[in-house]
Amino acid sequence: MRATVKWKGEATFEATAGSGHTVILDGPPDAGGRNLGPRPMEMLLLGLGGCTAFDVVYILKKGRHPVSHCEVEIEAERAETPPKVFTKIHLHYKVSGQGLQEAAVKRAIELSATKYCSASIMLGKSADLTHDFELIEV
Repeated sequence: MRATVKWKGEATFEATAGSGHTVILDGPPDAGGRNLGPRPMEMLLLGLGGCTAFDVVYILKKGRHPVSHCEVEIEAERAETPPKVFTKIHLHYKVSGQGLQEAAVKRAIELSATKYCSASIMLGKSADLTHDFELIEV
C-alpha cells in the first residue's frame, strides 16, 4: 500500500492513495488553513468509519441478512497535549433492513471490531474504543 502527500501552500495538502484517488487535506484557519478539506486527524476517523462500515455490510450480506442501510456516527476525544492522540472513540451504528435481526447486527459489529477492521484494532491500541447500535425498521 502506498500514498503520496504533496504540500500545496499554506496548510493545504493533496493526498493521493495508491489506488489513484485524491483528497485535499487542510489545516484549521487559525493555523493557516483555508478549510478546503478535512483535517488529517478527521481523515483517520473517516477511515475508521469506512473500514468498519464496509465490514458490517459485507458480513451481513455474506450471511444473507437483508441489510439496506448502514451509517456510523463517530465521536472522539483527543489528549490535551501533543501529540494529541485519540484517547476515546465511540462508534454509533445505524443499521436497517427489512426483517434484519438485532443479533446479526451485533455479531457483525463485534466481528468488525475484534477481527476484521484493521483501523479499529490499530486505533484501539491507543484509544478506548466503544460502540453501540440501533436497528432502524424500514
